[in-house]
Amino acid sequence: MAGSGSGWARAVRGLLLDVSGVLYDSGADGGVPIPGSAEAVRRIKASGLKLQLCTNETQATREKFVRKLRALGFDISVAEVTAPAPAACHLLKERGLRPHLLVHDDLVPEFAEIDQTNPNCVVLGDAAENFTYANLNEAFRLLIGMEKPVLISLGKGRYYKETDGLKLDVGAYMKALEYACDIQAEVVGKPAKTFFESALAELGVPPEQAIMIGDDIVNDVGGAQQCGMRALQVRTGKYRPSDENHPEVKPDAYVNNLAEAVDIILQQL
Repeated sequence: MAGSGSGWARAVRGLLLDVSGVLYDSGADGGVPIPGSAEAVRRIKASGLKLQLCTNETQATREKFVRKLRALGFDISVAEVTAPAPAACHLLKERGLRPHLLVHDDLVPEFAEIDQTNPNCVVLGDAAENFTYANLNEAFRLLIGMEKPVLISLGKGRYYKETDGLKLDVGAYMKALEYACDIQAEVVGKPAKTFFESALAELGVPPEQAIMIGDDIVNDVGGAQQCGMRALQVRTGKYRPSDENHPEVKPDAYVNNLAEAVDIILQQL
């Protein structure tokens, strides 16, 4: 199901792109762009197609994240990024929730306007080095002590790829707290339907005229298809050949990288 049968590319008005593993591989060095991806983003914009990044990135504020993308050669603005932290802040305000944050230090400023005194919920993000036993245990104690524990997770990815290899993602720690407290987390981020719907609203395109391009068979491809979108899996980032035998999720196509996907889509315009 590679790029040869390209019926999936027709009648497209907008693209949602995952970031890590599609545009670049992240790492301690700031990351490395995937060959052809910056040019592919330029070509999307020049074509008149609408573009929105739909990311579960929770290791930085959107402003800092966009600065990093621009330094890597991507022409992207903050308004073109749909990310979990702003969605979580909206949810917290709406429900009068006061979070205990177990997130990456660089993400904390996103929650500056949220009351965090006397927490009545836990918000979990990709905390990286902050995922210590002591920090997880503190989150557990807070949850287990609540009459109605509320755990909000900024995604539920199992792992992601950095330049030095695969890394455990927030989903693994979310599952640990779910199991210990016998609760179910509320996921803000992919593959939650509401998250994709908010990205589509920002894109300004109905689902049947949008394509999601990602490297995660479940969170990117499966999540997008559940919203009525077409979805492609790139063979970059966390992609593994075993993904092509996934028992439940079947992408509309596999492509070697973002550049190949954009080639095929632009040929159909």
